Amino acid sequence: MILTSALLAGCAAPPAPSPKPAPDPTKEIWYPGTVDQLATIVRKANEDFHSGKADEAATLIQQGETLSKRLISVPKPTLAAAEAASDLDELYGRMLFSNRNYGWARLFFQKNLARWKHWKPETPETVRRLEQARSAIAECDSRLGQ
Repeated sequence: MILTSALLAGCAAPPAPSPKPAPDPTKEIWYPGTVDQLATIVRKANEDFHSGKADEAATLIQQGETLSKRLISVPKPTLAAAEAASDLDELYGRMLFSNRNYGWARLFFQKNLARWKHWKPETPETVRRLEQARSAIAECDSRLGQ
C-alpha cells in the first residue's frame, strides 16, 4: 500500500509554470515614436489654430485622436503620452469654446480634469494641468446659460 501511494504520488502532474507578466507596451518601439508624432501634430494644430486656420487644425486634431487613443489605451501610459493626449483635448476644447460650443468644450476639459485628478505621482505640472482644466470648465459653465 505504501509502495502504491509512492508510485501514484510520483505520477502527479508537475506544478503549473507561473504566468509570465504581460509585456509593457510603453517599452515597445512604437510607443515613444507615437508620443513624438502626437506631440508634433498638436504643435502644428496649435499653430494653425492661432493663425486662423481652423479647418487645418481640425484635420490635424482628427489625426491626433487616433494616436491619442492608442497611447492612452495601454494599462499604464507614460506621462509624456498623457501630456500629449491632454494637449490635444485642451486644444480641441479651446476650438469648440471659440465656436461657442460650450457643452462640447466642457466635455474635453472634463477629460483632462479626470486624467490629472487621478494621475500618480502628482507633479507640479500635473497640478498645473488639473487647475487649467478646472478653470476651463468654470469658464464653460459660466457661458452655458447665455
